[in-house]
Amino acid sequence: MELHMDPEKRITQFQRLIADDPNNDMAYFSLANALMQSDRYDEAGDTFAKCAQINEAMTKAYQLAGDAYIKAGMVDQAKVVLTKGYIEATTRGDLLPKNAMADLLKSINEPIPEVEDTKPKQTPAKTTAGDFKCLKSGQMGSQIPRQPFRNAMGEWIHSNISNETFTEWIQLGTKIINELRLDLSRDDHDAVYEYAMRIFLGYSDEMYNEQMGNEPPAVDGQFRTVVEDMMAMGGHLESFQGNLHTKVEE
Repeated sequence: MELHMDPEKRITQFQRLIADDPNNDMAYFSLANALMQSDRYDEAGDTFAKCAQINEAMTKAYQLAGDAYIKAGMVDQAKVVLTKGYIEATTRGDLLPKNAMADLLKSINEPIPEVEDTKPKQTPAKTTAGDFKCLKSGQMGSQIPRQPFRNAMGEWIHSNISNETFTEWIQLGTKIINELRLDLSRDDHDAVYEYAMRIFLGYSDEMYNEQMGNEPPAVDGQFRTVVEDMMAMGGHLESFQGNLHTKVEE
C-alpha cells in the first residue's frame, strides 16, 4: 500500500485545507512537513511557526520550525522560535521537544533559556454548564460549533461529543504527536493519531465501518499497543513521559 503521497500534491492539499480553515493548526503542521520533504526550508520554518502561533501547546512545531530555519540559513529566526519553544516545552513538561530544542540552540551557539523545569499545576476540573449532554463524559456542556471533519465520523462527533471533551482530546492529541514523534503528513502516522482519538472519544472500529463504509486505517502493532496502554490509564501521559517513542522502537 502506498503510504506517501507526492510532497507537491500534499502541499496543494494542505494549502486548500488552510484556505478553508485558516486556524487549522494540524493543517499548518502537515503542510510544513510536506514543505520540508521538498527542501523548501524557509517556507517550512514559517509554516511550523504559524502552527505554533495558533496552538502554543504544539511544542514539536517550535522544534521543527527552528530546525527548518537552521537548514535555510535563517539563524536569527531560529533563535527566536527555539527560545520561545524551549520555554513552552519546559513549562508544559514536553521532554522530547525540550531536549531537541536545547540541542538546536547549542548548535547555533545560542544560550539555553533559564526557566523552571516544572509541569503546569493541574487545576480542578471545571463544572460545565450547558444544554448539550456529552456521550463520553455524561456531563452537560456546549456543542462543538461545527463538525471537526467533513465525513460521517465528524458528524457523529458533532452530534455526540461536547466541545469541552473534544478540547481535552486536542490537548492530549498534541502530547501524543510530540511524544510519539508523529509526522501527520504520513498516512501511517495519521492513522495512529486518529486511532488514539477514536479510543478517547469511544468511536469503535464497528462504528467506523458502519458509518464510514470501510475499514478504519491500519495501525502498526507497536503504535497500537502503546496507545492502548496509555488510554487504559485514563489518557494520562505522565507515566510514559519522555519514553513513548522508545517503547515503539523496542
